[in-house]
Amino acid sequence: MTTILDTAWTFLQCNGRLLERRLFAFHFRRGSSASVLTALKAYQNDDGGFGHALEPDKRTAASQPIDQEVALRVMDQIGFDQMAVQAMIGPLCDWLATVTAAGGGVPFTLPTVMDAPHAPWWGTDDPQPPANINPTASIAGLLHKHGAHHAWLPRATDYCWRVIETAEIDDPHGLVAALVFLQHVPERARAERAFGRLSAHILKHVTPEVAAQGYVHRPLEFAPTPNSIGRPLFSDALIAANLDYLMAQQQADGGWPIAWPTVSAANEYEYRGVVTLGALKTLAAYGRI
Repeated sequence: MTTILDTAWTFLQCNGRLLERRLFAFHFRRGSSASVLTALKAYQNDDGGFGHALEPDKRTAASQPIDQEVALRVMDQIGFDQMAVQAMIGPLCDWLATVTAAGGGVPFTLPTVMDAPHAPWWGTDDPQPPANINPTASIAGLLHKHGAHHAWLPRATDYCWRVIETAEIDDPHGLVAALVFLQHVPERARAERAFGRLSAHILKHVTPEVAAQGYVHRPLEFAPTPNSIGRPLFSDALIAANLDYLMAQQQADGGWPIAWPTVSAANEYEYRGVVTLGALKTLAAYGRI
């Protein structure tokens, strides 16, 4: 009988980027971490940062802050304890230091995004865009998770604490980034207090209707694994219903859909590959596959 994994693999073979194909093989086919890193390395620029549409909705080759988060998430999946990974992290953090805004965080996007086609939410006409919790907090959180040491990290950490503890984060993507930070920052008591402060804001952005259509934010976005810091916000029944819905969203071609407009047909398939791999990882984390 054809399984969820089999059909998803067919979709990725037909439509996914090499990076997602190798990540699938790593997670579900005993593929090597070295093959993943080889694919990831192609996205790293000479300036140390990652670009080349690693986050597919903006097509610039230039390094962008969000691409550093995506790169770190890939490294997190395969393990930071490899020399090849460590060789990537130093230059990545060096690049972050060159684009850090006042206050210690990196911007959401940089003006170089305008050099190539991009989704409208990535555009900016600000030559010096301000710091943003997204993706600063995700980047800092992933570095903290693996005990990374770099001069960029303490200042970014201070910035994240200031925003999370005092500002009103009213952007769901910013809240997801904040959760990554709070899950992994070493100051656990402080993180738990800050999580309590954010909980009401998170719940405000979560759609209560399991089958709601459009660009909505579901519980699994804030609790992608049973060990996620955001998992206690949701009942077992709600998580189970959302897992059922996630499984049912696999399309006839084996991939999962996306709920936002894309730059091109090729871009749509690239991002569907990213989303498909994410869906499989969540289903596996909760024991559904």
